[in-house]
Amino acid sequence: MTAKVAVIYYSATGTVHALAQAVAEGAASAGAQVRLRRVAELAPDSTIDQNPQWRRHADATTSLTQATVEDLAWADAFAFGTPTRFGAPAAQLKQFIDQAGGLWQEGGLADKPVTAFTSAYNRHGGSEATILSLGNVFYHWGALIVPPGFTDPAVYAAGGNPYGVSAVTGPTGDDLKGAALDAARYQGQRLARTAIRLLAGSHVTGTDGDGDGDARAAEPATTLRTA
Repeated sequence: MTAKVAVIYYSATGTVHALAQAVAEGAASAGAQVRLRRVAELAPDSTIDQNPQWRRHADATTSLTQATVEDLAWADAFAFGTPTRFGAPAAQLKQFIDQAGGLWQEGGLADKPVTAFTSAYNRHGGSEATILSLGNVFYHWGALIVPPGFTDPAVYAAGGNPYGVSAVTGPTGDDLKGAALDAARYQGQRLARTAIRLLAGSHVTGTDGDGDGDARAAEPATTLRTA
């Protein structure tokens, strides 16, 4: 039995893009079918042009497939990646997540494994806070958070963040020279293996694995409230 994994990310200068590719590789190596998707860029060209790395990466990735809510509906498991922005996810990723309200209301996000990864210029630049902030979203979804934990030497080698891979790209970091990418591949493998086990269990018991998601979907329709 296989699982469908959506790796959805935002990357400005390419670091999170590289991590996302590694997460996707890890999930595929565990037997998952993978969709690697970037979210839309929201920053104006005038802002992007101020950073040569940002401009180069934006130009190099224009042909990559953009994420849609359908990718969330398709997937059995999710991995979300973002650079840290003051200890929170980038606005680009949050804007994509905010589009998932209808799918959430239908129960289409419940009981699905999810994990998160990030990067920052400094080792204490808000990486853990960013992943924990995404966790608040996953709690609302009723998703099943799958952290790497301290379950493999790759986690220790990449700095020992049990919440999720957090690459450090500044002078004190490894700038993705091996350790962070290895940890990202492991995180993708762990997510995929968890999803496969859950799917196998639901197949054995004759259920679809949606649990409370089915209960929500069966309730009388209510208007999705936004502020």
